[in-house]
Amino acid sequence: MNPFKRIQYNAPVTLTFTFISFAALLILQATDWRSLVLFSVYRAPATDPLTYVRLFGHALGHADITHFFSNFVIILLVGPMLEEKYGGRQLAALFAVTAFVTGLLFMLLSKPNTLLLGASGIVFMMILLGSFTNLQKGRVPLTFILAVAVFIGREVFADASAAENVSRATHIAGGVCGAVFGFVINRKKILD
Repeated sequence: MNPFKRIQYNAPVTLTFTFISFAALLILQATDWRSLVLFSVYRAPATDPLTYVRLFGHALGHADITHFFSNFVIILLVGPMLEEKYGGRQLAALFAVTAFVTGLLFMLLSKPNTLLLGASGIVFMMILLGSFTNLQKGRVPLTFILAVAVFIGREVFADASAAENVSRATHIAGGVCGAVFGFVINRKKILD
């Protein structure tokens, strides 16, 4: 019996995002295209068509294997649960919106000649959205309150340099996206 027949591609959006991001990491490590290509976002003119690609593509890029693992440990743990609850298409759309919001925020707030890459905004979105999985009618989950306190609170009160503060703002923006998505998607349960 083929042992690989038992392996299931159980969370296609989560797994595909992981594999594409890993391929992007390999490309970045092999070619050092970081500041020129698709896997980072930075201040660029609106007339450059790649600016719009970078607003999404930055979430695929990672500086090194440690950066990649720090994001994808959480993505691989939380992603399948969210994909099962909300569906692959909706989760992919939430990834795209979060990447766009965090990329745009970075472009607006960052200093010239700085760049952002990585899926941290998506990680924070998933953490906050994940706190809504056991939502009961008319109640706000304590897991949501604690996730905001721990993950977003840490970013707000962290002692960091000005350059890191912009990255922290994108983490917070990812968390806000997750909270907004959670409330919007589950508004009927929350309001009942």
